[in-house]
Amino acid sequence: MAWQPEEAPIRELAGYLKDSLDRYNQAAQRHASEMLQQASQSPDINNYLCYILVHPNPPPNMAVAEYHVVRCSAGVLLKNNILSSGRALAPAFIDYIKSELLLGLRDPHHQIRNYTGNVITELLRIGGVMSWTDMLAQLISLVENTDGNTTPETQEGAMGALLKVCQDSKDELDEEYDGYRPLSILIPKFLLFTQHPVPKVRMQALEIVNIYLPTKTQSILVHIDTLIESLFRLGNDADTGVRREVCRALVHLVDIRADKIAPHMQGIVTYMLTQQKNTAEQDLALDAAEFWLTVGEHEHLRVGLGPYLTEIVPVLLASMVYSEEDRARLGGGGDDADIEDRAEDIRPNFAKSKQRLPNGESVEVFDQRKKSNGKTLGEGTLDDLSDGEIDEEYDSEDDSYAGMDDPEDRWNLRKCSAAALDVLATVFHQSVFETILPYLKENIRHPEWPYREAAVLALGAVADGCLDGVVPHLPDLIPYLISLLDDPEPLVRQITCWTLGRYSRWASHLENPADKQKYFEPMMGGILNKMLDGNKRVQEAGASAFANLEEQSKDLLKPYIEPIVRQFVVAMGRYKDRNMFILYDCIQTLAEHVGSILAEKPLVDILMPALINRWKLVKDDSRELFPLLECLSYVATALGREFAPFAGPIFLRCINIIHQNLELQMAYNSNSALDEPDKDFLVTSLDLLSAVIQALDSASAELISGTTPPFFQLLTVCMAKKLADKPQDLSNDVKQSSYALLGDCAIYVFEQLHPFLPNIMDLLIQQLGIQSLSDTESDTGYSVVNNACWSCGEIALKQGSGMAPYVEKLYNRLVEIIQTPEIPSSVTENAAVALGRIGIGSCDELAPHLESFAYPFLDALQKVAETDEKDTALKGFCMVVGRNPEAMESCLVPFFRAIARYKHASPELSALFRQTLIGYKSFITDFDLFMSAIPAPDREALKSKYAI
Repeated sequence: MAWQPEEAPIRELAGYLKDSLDRYNQAAQRHASEMLQQASQSPDINNYLCYILVHPNPPPNMAVAEYHVVRCSAGVLLKNNILSSGRALAPAFIDYIKSELLLGLRDPHHQIRNYTGNVITELLRIGGVMSWTDMLAQLISLVENTDGNTTPETQEGAMGALLKVCQDSKDELDEEYDGYRPLSILIPKFLLFTQHPVPKVRMQALEIVNIYLPTKTQSILVHIDTLIESLFRLGNDADTGVRREVCRALVHLVDIRADKIAPHMQGIVTYMLTQQKNTAEQDLALDAAEFWLTVGEHEHLRVGLGPYLTEIVPVLLASMVYSEEDRARLGGGGDDADIEDRAEDIRPNFAKSKQRLPNGESVEVFDQRKKSNGKTLGEGTLDDLSDGEIDEEYDSEDDSYAGMDDPEDRWNLRKCSAAALDVLATVFHQSVFETILPYLKENIRHPEWPYREAAVLALGAVADGCLDGVVPHLPDLIPYLISLLDDPEPLVRQITCWTLGRYSRWASHLENPADKQKYFEPMMGGILNKMLDGNKRVQEAGASAFANLEEQSKDLLKPYIEPIVRQFVVAMGRYKDRNMFILYDCIQTLAEHVGSILAEKPLVDILMPALINRWKLVKDDSRELFPLLECLSYVATALGREFAPFAGPIFLRCINIIHQNLELQMAYNSNSALDEPDKDFLVTSLDLLSAVIQALDSASAELISGTTPPFFQLLTVCMAKKLADKPQDLSNDVKQSSYALLGDCAIYVFEQLHPFLPNIMDLLIQQLGIQSLSDTESDTGYSVVNNACWSCGEIALKQGSGMAPYVEKLYNRLVEIIQTPEIPSSVTENAAVALGRIGIGSCDELAPHLESFAYPFLDALQKVAETDEKDTALKGFCMVVGRNPEAMESCLVPFFRAIARYKHASPELSALFRQTLIGYKSFITDFDLFMSAIPAPDREALKSKYAI
């Protein structure tokens, strides 16, 4: 017998749901939450939640409006229950919910239809699209109004559900099941729905197409001509949402099928300009503006924009002026530097992992992860309720709750237009400048600040692409821009900082000292002064512009370093939390480019007390710790041994932070109800430990030996793939930093590392296995492998013949890497360096394998710069060749050419090259005939260098 609800449980459950949302009666809310927790143990709870969601009649003593909110809450809890239960849902519940859910799509309230669609989506996501094969057909049928009695609202609801399913099960729908690929059936339907009489259905059908276009799936590419016909038909659709999706689809097609865009470029340009001019619809205008940005970066299509520059550029310039709404919200801002920042004002800051290159340098890899804030169950439910309405009743006044109360923090039409102008300037250069010059002359001194500000923005946007055209005007423009740093409107001061930063390379590289004094020094001083502006936005722009100036000027800043450092220290005492983040970037960029100059005692005495004071103020769980630790890493590297007086407390605190976060991770692995710790605390602490060890060299051994818990015990935990017998998921960023630290320890404190090598080598060998990398983690996973290869080479260099127990396993791992195509070049290069260095102490063990790895080894090292890493790798390789010279028969010519092209070999390597060449000269019967196979320039190089 089918399940039937009882009236009393419905009434009780509805009452508890109502009270659980009552923020004004905390006692009732708390009691309701407790009762809902008890009710969650009932086997029928999900059936009742489903019943309440899809049936509109309220129980006695509850108003219709109250019951509507209760139904929404039931939908949220039902979705969350399905999510948490996974595939353990009772079959009886699934049968009941399938029989009832479509009623929710017929509800007159759009929120109920939305929550019903959410539940359908979650069921299909958890169970798989093939677990409910007729649901997609039923949704399609509702959209098509097959029975002739489906209301437009229900058609919208069904289409919305299909959209959610495609968003959440995108990949699964494009898989094949016994010869059946759901997406190949759905795409023609969605294209047909672009002709639907209901605007929302047309829009969402095209939105689904835009989900799949970037994937380049054949399910959609085979219908590309039909799609293009649909886009041209929908171009003048009365619905703004439909036209937005048309613009998005055309942007996607630029990357996917540019050949379909090129023949219609003139018409598409006209269409996009028309849509962008519709400034009353900012989102539509933004989607249109994306077209110029995308085409401008397309190698073949961008030249097609040339004939239309005089039409495109003026529209971009007009779009760069602040809208009336933004002027009202942003303009006229006063001094606010003394006002504390709100928590939502501070942007998320993610750690930058370092990847080691074969030349011994490191590059930063930005972490693109999205973070979510931990919330209580009630807060999460309320957020989900908001999510159900946001696409229907979006209220811009709620932006502040998402940290978006300032349009300057969002990608918008103004920013996109400026970026598009920048891209077009790099393509068309003087043609763009000639187009904007009249605009600049008319507006850069405009009495109304929005037009003055937009002109300064345009001048900054073309700085890279039109520099040759702008340079003759800069002697007049730079002094005027410097004067604008004192403009009464903060937004003008803000954009002027940015634009001056864009021209800082020109000013810093002026050869005439008088010109540098006239332009560069006032520019630098002006930006530096704006770092202490009374307006926080201008402070931020000044600091950001100065960081750019540092990047462009590099060591040319050395004569000015003391006033710069003093200004940084003053800013450190005045800045609120948000701007401290960019100030740290200024300090670390300075340290990176002036290097050891910063280690002069007067400068150390100015900078370090301020940094250490801030270090003491920032708590161990503050996100400000991330940029502060990164900043200290650069400063430590620049100061070298002069960092020693500050190293002890910093080193120990990093150890404590790592220890605390590993314990938090273990607790989370045991109880997922706890908050998961932020892995960036580990990444930045590990990176700072690396910097301190590099700075102090062997003197850091004392710091390592005095840690509790033991230093290498913590490091091995960070390197491991499992934590407390559970999948560790310490993130690849943590492991990447761990292996970088391991390599630094091998270089500077090998004596302390040596006792731990057996455990460490086991972990390292495991990490070198590229077969275990999943598709989703391949990029970050290869970064870990890269650093593992680099650290392996550093260990091999120090361990010498002691590598023998690990040679066979290391050989298999490293050869697999250098023989596998489409692996990032830095990984194969580091693997080759490691393999070569192993040969120094284990040439006899590698000699039998020489024929298998010689060619890929030489090929991998071919583009590596001549550094100590390459030198020692080739030294080890030559030693292996000496043990098995016959194995080189098939690649002796590439080997000789590699020797010939090596210009600056160390004395030891040069001697090995000579010995190897002489050995083969005596070994090869007709050596002159063999040498004739080598190109003449290389042959001459061998004769002149090694006299053969």
